[in-house]
Parts: sequence; C-alpha cells; structure tokens
Amino acid sequence: MTNTLAPAHIRAIAPYQAGKPIEELAREYGLDPDGIIKLASNENPLGCSDRVRAALSEAAGALHGRYPDANGFDLKAALAAHHDMPADWITLGNGSNDLLELASLALLDEGTSAVYAQHAFVVYRLCTQARGARHLMVPARDYGHDLDAMLAAIADDTRLVFIANPNNPTGTHQPGDRVLAFLESVRERHGDRVVVLLDEAYDEYLDPEARSDSVRWVREFPNLIVTRTFSKAYGLAGLRVGYALAQPALTDLLNRVRQPFNVNVLAQLAARIALADTDFLARTYALNRAGRAQLQEGFAALGLDFVPSYTNFVLVRVGDAARVNGELLRRGVIVRPVAGDGLPEHLRVSIGLPEENARLLDALKAVLQA
Repeated sequence: MTNTLAPAHIRAIAPYQAGKPIEELAREYGLDPDGIIKLASNENPLGCSDRVRAALSEAAGALHGRYPDANGFDLKAALAAHHDMPADWITLGNGSNDLLELASLALLDEGTSAVYAQHAFVVYRLCTQARGARHLMVPARDYGHDLDAMLAAIADDTRLVFIANPNNPTGTHQPGDRVLAFLESVRERHGDRVVVLLDEAYDEYLDPEARSDSVRWVREFPNLIVTRTFSKAYGLAGLRVGYALAQPALTDLLNRVRQPFNVNVLAQLAARIALADTDFLARTYALNRAGRAQLQEGFAALGLDFVPSYTNFVLVRVGDAARVNGELLRRGVIVRPVAGDGLPEHLRVSIGLPEENARLLDALKAVLQA
C-alpha cells in the first residue's frame, strides 16, 4: 500500500546494489573475515596516506558539537590553488555521487531528458529515473561511449549529458580530442541549453599523457560540469568527499539544491591533506599500473577476454558470471557482478595488492577448471 504513495517513476527504481561487505560474506559462509579479500568496489588497496591518518587521529580528539563549515572554505581554497580556478567555481559533495544527484536535481524534471551511454555508471540511470526524466541511453561502442551517437541522440528536451571518462564499469577511455570535439559540437548545435557532465572519478589512474585538460575546458564551456572524487586514488572512500568544477551560473544552481553541511569535518580535513600528499598519489598510481598489468596478463593466460583498462579495475568475461561469482565468494574472494549493467557474462575486478591479485587469479583458475 505504501508504494502507491510514490510516483510511478520512483516505484520503478531498482535500488543501487553496493559491493558486498567483508563482514556480510563472513556471516553468510562462516568465513574468517581476515581471510577474505574484497576486489569489488574500486577502493584504494593502500587505504589513505599516513599523513591523512595522522591528521584524522589528531582531529578526532578535538571533535565537538559544532557543524562543519557549510561552504568548505579551506578545502575549496586548496582545490582552487590546485586547479588554478576561482573558489566560487567549486562545489563540494558527499562523494562525487552526490554531485551527480545535484546536477540531475537542478536540471532535470518530468519534461526533460538525459543522455548517457549503455554500460556507463549506473547512477546516471538512477538519478535520471528519480527526477522522472526521459532516458536516452545510447548503445555502447566497444564497451565504451559512442560520442557521435550520443551527440545525435540529444533531443529538444535534453538538458543533461553524462560522460564517464574513464568509464565505470568497463574501464574504457575517450581521448581528450574526442571529448573536446563533442563539447564543441554540443555548443555549435545546442548552445548552452544542454549541460555536459564529465565524470572523471578515475582520472588520477590515467597515464599522464592520456589525461585531458578538462579544467581548462571548464573556463571555455559555460555548459560543462567536471566532477572528481577523493574516494578512489586518494583512498578516502569511507569519508565521502568529491567536488565539481563549473562556471558560476552552474555552480549557483548546484548550491541551490545542495544539502547544507553535506561534507563533514573530517572529510574536509582529510581531502585537504590528501590533495597535498603527492608522494602517496604517485605510489598509488605506480601500484595500480603494475597491478593492472598483473591482472590483465593473468586473464590472458587463462584464455579470458577482458576490456583493456584505464582505471583501477578490469572488466573480464568469464561466461556464467553468476556461477563464477558464487564460487569465488565461497573461496573468500569478493568481486563485482555487472549483470545489472547489461553485462551478464562479465565480472568487474578491482585491482588490489600484488598478493590479492595473485589470490584472485588462483581462485578464478580453480573455479574455471572445476
């Protein structure tokens, strides 16, 4: 009966399914939590940096009953200096997911549409659905974004286009010149009435030569929002902090629908310290690059097809993914099924420490040969 109180587009939403927690798997299968490895949620296997840990430990003793700075002055100042951008062009979010929701809340309603790619981040679909907007999902090309088809799909009622670069869950990447050409074509055909949200949650995992100058694009395109997160390479997934870069008109819209105090005291502090710890970021990048090669070489040795990755995970085709996933769980290995993303024969495997990657490959070999 309660369901009838909600609009049809809300009742139609399938809730987001997060990666299975270690504690839940331990309870289900009677396993020792210390013997379980989780390669499901694209987390940094190093955790956060020692500098962040020290700062959080010191700050925890001084916590009090006051709210955090609602405008995040210190963190915005650090981000402004980092990107050479005015602080009032920055919006803070409770992770970058929060910013995707804010963009959809500010720009979409039942009389509009959003464009996104097949096999793109599921939150694009969810937040479009939550607004009651029309879905214009464009078929993928080679597991990635078909930018030409996405441009052609933009309709008169389109207000928002989502692009994940690199993409989750497939790990694909669009070169900067292609994205820039897309932005220029959108402006030429539609002016500023169509906003492009460029989701760069995995940007820090790209090789330096593959990174695009998206911050400069924000200065050039008033209809562009670029989102980043501290949850991935910076290792702050548990604290939930991200940010968006956009010109003042769009930033003002995001802040009109943003919840006050949406980024807590410790998250603001940790993000500021993490941003300055370039040594930890370099260590994360090097570990991930080696781990990505380890997994991809291991999958090839097992005769498995995989999508060459630009991120901290690899999408691998295993056939009966539901069965394989179940058997891996019984062996204390958590990966991510992606049937809900239209990929029922694939698993998404986050890159872990070298010994975790090796254990995954050994377990996968045993399951496939059983």
